[in-house]
Amino acid sequence: MLRLLRPSLTRGLSTLPPRQDPVANRTLKLLERKKVSTLDIGILKRKQKPITMVTAYDYPSAVHVDLAGFDVLLIGDSVGMVELGMDTTIPVTLEDIIYHSKARPLLVADMPFGTCEGHRFEALKNAQRLLKEGGVDCVKIEGGVERAETIKTIVDGGIAVMGHVGLRPQAISVLGGFRAQGRTAKQAEQIIEDALAVQQAGAFAVVVECVPSVVAKALTDILDIPTIGIGSGPHTSGQVLVFHDLLGMLQHPHHAQHVPKFCKKYADVGERIRQGLESYREDVEHSRFPNDDYAPYKAGTAGAPRSQAMSKEEQAKLAALVEAKYAKPEEPKEEVFVSEVSKVY
Repeated sequence: MLRLLRPSLTRGLSTLPPRQDPVANRTLKLLERKKVSTLDIGILKRKQKPITMVTAYDYPSAVHVDLAGFDVLLIGDSVGMVELGMDTTIPVTLEDIIYHSKARPLLVADMPFGTCEGHRFEALKNAQRLLKEGGVDCVKIEGGVERAETIKTIVDGGIAVMGHVGLRPQAISVLGGFRAQGRTAKQAEQIIEDALAVQQAGAFAVVVECVPSVVAKALTDILDIPTIGIGSGPHTSGQVLVFHDLLGMLQHPHHAQHVPKFCKKYADVGERIRQGLESYREDVEHSRFPNDDYAPYKAGTAGAPRSQAMSKEEQAKLAALVEAKYAKPEEPKEEVFVSEVSKVY
């Protein structure tokens, strides 16, 4: 899904005092913009201003992306591989996309495999569901010439569409896996024809995935609509990477094997998360957390607010009550079973 950013949560951020970091100051300027529309995406191309886009899948991630000043948030069916542990995007359902669109205010939703390959009016009905049930404004469809009629029907039905050519993850059964596309002049010509068909059908932009840089440049020069590149070099109208990939969020081997080589890692958030979780686990196991510093009621502690403290008199009453009413009879000791898990400790 694609979110054309500017939710109301960013209002008022421009009133924060200026920061010394020039990048941070530019971010605050970006947050003063009105909500970006599909028309604005075309204007950015005409002004030759690179379009910035990130793929993410939940509300907290969307907040981070928005507060960083990006133009667009794209949420795709890659949620299946990144968050749901799937090996491909094929099993992702329309319900999955609707669910994740409800996780935050998104505007454009990927139409997953099986929702737009049939009759064009069935695809229109699925797109309408994404708008009505998921609360989005636009949809993204993989494919070229063979999807042009479907795209036109959806656009004629009043729903904006973003195309997707080059490597199409939903078509890996035909493509033979996640392989770069357009490596011969003939293949490149087909990708150009696909993109032109998508544009002619009424799409407002097109994602270009995993094609040689020279092909992406030719495509960008030929098309009137913006191109958003992923693994296709620097000459497209904009770029998109997956939130989890560019921040190094996941350490699990399943995710590692699916991180594309073209993705630059800008942070190592996953390692910091792992360290934080391990520290929490260690504190719990060694009874270091919680302690009095994190107790909401500081029972009997000198200087604690009266409303938070339990007096020593009340503590004595509670102890007597528990002893008289709730004390458990002593039970004979039994042999303790040691599991494989407990042996670790």
